[in-house]
Amino acid sequence: MSTKVTQAAEKTLYSVLVAIAAAHFLNDWIQALVPSMYPIFKDEYHLTFSQIGWLTFVFQCTASLLQPLIGFYTDKYPKPFSQVIGMFFSLSGIVMLAYTHSYGGLLVAVSLIGMGSAVFHPESARVSFIAAGKRRGLAQSIFQIGGNLGTAFGPLTIAWFVVGHGQRQVLVFIWVALAGMALLTRIAFWYRHHIVRNTIQQRSVQFEHHLSKKQVKGAVFLLLVIIFSKFFYTASISSYYTFYLMDQFSLTIQQAQFHLFLYLAAYAVGTMLGGPLGDRFGRKWVIGFSVFGAAPFTLLLPYVNLWWTDALMIAIGLIISSAFPAILVYAQELMPKKLGMVSGLFYGLAFGMAAMGSAIMGHLADMYSIEMVYRMAAFFPLIGGVFYFLPNLKAAKKEVTAA
Repeated sequence: MSTKVTQAAEKTLYSVLVAIAAAHFLNDWIQALVPSMYPIFKDEYHLTFSQIGWLTFVFQCTASLLQPLIGFYTDKYPKPFSQVIGMFFSLSGIVMLAYTHSYGGLLVAVSLIGMGSAVFHPESARVSFIAAGKRRGLAQSIFQIGGNLGTAFGPLTIAWFVVGHGQRQVLVFIWVALAGMALLTRIAFWYRHHIVRNTIQQRSVQFEHHLSKKQVKGAVFLLLVIIFSKFFYTASISSYYTFYLMDQFSLTIQQAQFHLFLYLAAYAVGTMLGGPLGDRFGRKWVIGFSVFGAAPFTLLLPYVNLWWTDALMIAIGLIISSAFPAILVYAQELMPKKLGMVSGLFYGLAFGMAAMGSAIMGHLADMYSIEMVYRMAAFFPLIGGVFYFLPNLKAAKKEVTAA
């Protein structure tokens, strides 16, 4: 491998990372419309918590089932402009969301938005990985924080533009989708012009490890268990947080959305920390701290007043959000020649666990109470303790280099 190729492979392309993070911001801003509008849907259509859970299930499952398939396909046949098509699906979902007058229409609308997410994430994660150079954790955090900031803005914009003005006002987000399509088109031209398979393969050589296929499969299984514990909890919390606040502390929808924003903003900040910390200290330990380490705070949450609820939710958001950048880069390093499939699998599983968690907890909320949901969900981060059995890839790579 020539010196120029090596230097190009190791260079971090910050302009590309910022651009793809901005696109992620716009994509996930649209995604955040769905859970942010749950209180409106509940009042407008007289929905039960179970029906709200099924809305989330359809929304998340559409994304989770398609993402690994799309990633597997684009590993073999990269499609730079597929992200633009994904944003068009999201735009169609916005229009459907604005004009539908039935629960069935809501299900179709959220599935279209879920399809947009499914198409967007695998190729976008690949762009982020390729532009990362040697700083893969940092690059993944930059990419992730764009999405998390978009998610955080969802409740605020719904409170400002939609609550009290009617469901039709969601059409304002068409401009967000159009801006996303324009930005993704520019990124697609860069991707098509500069990225070839040889570059991806040459970069992948740097990330080889000494683990056997059996060890890789075992590590992937443990990551999936950790994904389950993290996203089952966060979906259960975020999907019903506004209802919890309204029920426990007699807040209005607008007030509850503000408190949800505090949690989501903290979640975004924590995401930014997870990648660089993984680069420095090893991804295994960041994964363990961010999931298992959140457990003391989640266990306290159902038993405190509003001020402490905000404080604990901010702590939970900061800690638990740092896991996913480390998990995703760890998985990419386990299987560096299958970036699209790995990214799609883990994004898809994240959405799938969120879907399952939201549906199950919605059913339990109807049977018992929202407070009971929070008490039960608090134990899920404890499952993250399985991180201890993950192999330390940082140590493995050192051994290969020395050999």
